[in-house]
Amino acid sequence: MNTRIETIWRDLSPFAVGFDRTFDTLSILANSKAQNTNYPPYNIRKLPEDKYSIELAVAGFDEKDIDIEVSEQNLIIEGKKSDEMNENLIHQGLASRNFNRKFVLSEDMVVQGAALSNGILYIGIQRVIPEHKKPKKIPLTSKESLLNS
Repeated sequence: MNTRIETIWRDLSPFAVGFDRTFDTLSILANSKAQNTNYPPYNIRKLPEDKYSIELAVAGFDEKDIDIEVSEQNLIIEGKKSDEMNENLIHQGLASRNFNRKFVLSEDMVVQGAALSNGILYIGIQRVIPEHKKPKKIPLTSKESLLNS
């Protein structure tokens, strides 16, 4: 069964050169959305100067319970809670289940760091555009010097 993205790619592929990786990523995202849970809840915040913040609500998790990894274009955040704290609970209102949350980052996104404060995990991300991809002015020259060089 083809996803909508695969169908669009099939229709556009004769006209789009070099976008196969983009459509592969979109297809992975479309397929993983159905498998994702809403735990832990998160925000993605746009900050000034091409910076972003991903904020996950991880109440009850300590720094030792959280593992953050960047692999190629994937940001993977895992929380593994030990059961030792649940032994004497009379009522559990806070979720303490393990989680695995994945985000796909574009090629120009760089994870700057992470911090845990008041039950919120903050992950700082910045768009870093290499010099060769930044806009540049092209000066005019003579036709002769352009064609003879």
